[in-house]
Amino acid sequence: QGPEHSSARVERFLNLAANNNMQILNCTTPANIFHALRRQMHRNFRVPLVVFTPKSLLRHPKVMSDISELTSGGFREVIDDEQTDKLNVSRVVFCTGKVYYDLLERKESLGVRDIALVRIEQMHPFPHKQVQAIVKKYKSAKLHLWVQEEPENMGAWRYIREEFTEVRLVPVARTASGSPATGLKVLHALGQKEIVDKVFRKCDCDLKNNY
Repeated sequence: QGPEHSSARVERFLNLAANNNMQILNCTTPANIFHALRRQMHRNFRVPLVVFTPKSLLRHPKVMSDISELTSGGFREVIDDEQTDKLNVSRVVFCTGKVYYDLLERKESLGVRDIALVRIEQMHPFPHKQVQAIVKKYKSAKLHLWVQEEPENMGAWRYIREEFTEVRLVPVARTASGSPATGLKVLHALGQKEIVDKVFRKCDCDLKNNY
């Protein structure tokens, strides 16, 4: 299985997305996928719906939803972090998809509450109002990051960079590459660890100075 097998090439779909011509989602909970599909069927208009669903989340122990989350509520375009001290948050981390669970595992192991992990569940149309509300909520934040596991020239980063105008966003990703995968599991794991390490690094200046 070559590199192409390991990537759905989200950047290609986002390059084609404009003027609300399609919906591009990367959901992290069963309930949100359910409500996205339900919304698609009940709306009085229909545009293509693209949902990225990595196989690893099908068996991830934390990817679960209560029955109540399916029987009530609706699709959430952005999911905020409830495990924070709102007034003391110094770093807001925006991401989409399964990388969230790698970040969550590290956050829980460290027991930190001054870093907020915010999930962008719908990339297009971009949820500007929800993102603006998140930025305003964390007034003490000194650093805003976009985290993805794809190389910097792939994935959602370039699209997010154009759409995200609320604050300066610093990317945390693999270095630009001509291939979406290393081909070696060990190297992939090392790259993933490096991404997570950067997010939780205590010194903000290293990230700021790199961009």
